Amino acid sequence: MNYTSCSYLFFTLVTIFLLHRLFSSSSRRGLPPGPRGLPVLGHMHLLRSSLPRSLQALAHTYGPLMTIRIGSLRVLVVSDSDTAKLILKTHDPDFASKFVFGPRQFNVYKGSEFFNAPYGSYWRFMKKLCMTKLFAGYQLDRFVDIREEETLALLSTLVERSRNGEACDLGLEFTALTTKILSKMVMGKRCRQNSNIPKEIRKIVSDIMACATRFGFMELFGPLRDLDLFGNGKKLRSSIWRYDELVEKILKEYENDKSNEEEEKDKDIVDILLDTYNDPKAELRLTMNQIKFFILELFMASLDTTSAALQWTMTELINHPDIFAKIRDEIKSVVGTTNRLIKESDLQKLPYLQAAIKETLRLHPVGPLLRRESNTDMKINGYDVKSGTKIFINAYGIMRDPTTYKDPDKFMPERFLVVEQDTERKMGYYQQYMLELKGQDVNYLAFGSGRRGCLGASHASLVLSLTIGSLVQCFNWTVKGDEDKIKIKLPTGFSASGTAGGSSLMCSPELCFDPFGYQTK
Repeated sequence: MNYTSCSYLFFTLVTIFLLHRLFSSSSRRGLPPGPRGLPVLGHMHLLRSSLPRSLQALAHTYGPLMTIRIGSLRVLVVSDSDTAKLILKTHDPDFASKFVFGPRQFNVYKGSEFFNAPYGSYWRFMKKLCMTKLFAGYQLDRFVDIREEETLALLSTLVERSRNGEACDLGLEFTALTTKILSKMVMGKRCRQNSNIPKEIRKIVSDIMACATRFGFMELFGPLRDLDLFGNGKKLRSSIWRYDELVEKILKEYENDKSNEEEEKDKDIVDILLDTYNDPKAELRLTMNQIKFFILELFMASLDTTSAALQWTMTELINHPDIFAKIRDEIKSVVGTTNRLIKESDLQKLPYLQAAIKETLRLHPVGPLLRRESNTDMKINGYDVKSGTKIFINAYGIMRDPTTYKDPDKFMPERFLVVEQDTERKMGYYQQYMLELKGQDVNYLAFGSGRRGCLGASHASLVLSLTIGSLVQCFNWTVKGDEDKIKIKLPTGFSASGTAGGSSLMCSPELCFDPFGYQTK
């Protein structure tokens, strides 16, 4: 390369750098503070594999509201409960949209999303449908038989493994459990006719989520985001089309078998969605793509998170045998001398079990980073927040804040345990617990908060409590290998998936209470 070429290249690079600094400084006026970024990369060099932990560390230097740039994506990061309250409570309607990052162009249902839809007429219609029909209290009560049936099926598998002296991967068992429960809730009729449907759904959804996680930082936030250099977008689109083919067949079978005399109590989620689709008086007419994508969103949102929460809870209980023993003693005090397996109706009488699950979700939230987007211009903490501003609320950091929680990194269920004197107050504690899971307390954001809080919090709590309670009641657990404890890994990003002991949780169950023979050792 000659002298002229080198000079031209140097001049070009300097010009790009100065223009970047100029526009970056101009666009940052009025924004909260943040670290100095690099051209193109932004602050990616400061973010480690554990994004929530990295943002928590940066907040110690730059404050509870700071500006971070990940490639081309600029976000405000909220790291304290007071600021979170302003966004999730005080100004909830103004921050009721969620921003979507990543290569959306590969989603064949683009524009049909509900979970990540802008705050508008479609989102409000679907939220109302969820609250009044799909996930209403009476609907969850109707699914109690499904949850208890699949829990018994899991216990049957584990009893056989115990008698054969075999270890098991609890991660895989939990994924199968949550898939079967959700499949029967969503499309129970087809599952009764074809028992392979949950497996097919799980395989396709797993493929879709695996394709999505293969995108790197540069593909999500950098200059490569509009390209498909590595073919991940093509694989993602192909997996979604496989899902579309399967669910299209299922929906047609529902339509062909539909009976006007069908009772309300026999309807599953697909039935309700199709009734709404065919209702000429509905407030908003659903499209078939919206129904298909809503079902896919249910599976993607539930399978990963519920399975991860189950893994985390068992990890903490195995690592803390004293707490494990206290839960077992509490269960024995409730079932008494009848030697029966616990049921969902017992859960409100088990405050220590609930406290242990709540503490697990505090330490290991299924959604470590909550996403919001402002709908209007306003000021937060004295800083200008323009319409369209993207926001991360670091739930992981807020729930490990030492000013709120003593010894925040320790597993201490007692911090949530209220000593009650009578049954009525124990019932009150359970109701309080359910409200807190829905984000009523901004110091505790395990399932988010506000309008965009998790709609499945009540269902997830029931699955967690019944499953964990049953596994504690029926088995002792030992870790496969030479170590006595399971290693804890930090969350890597926006999901808790695969963080408990890696992608598997290999344990050996030792039967101490036979849920089928009702014999104890």
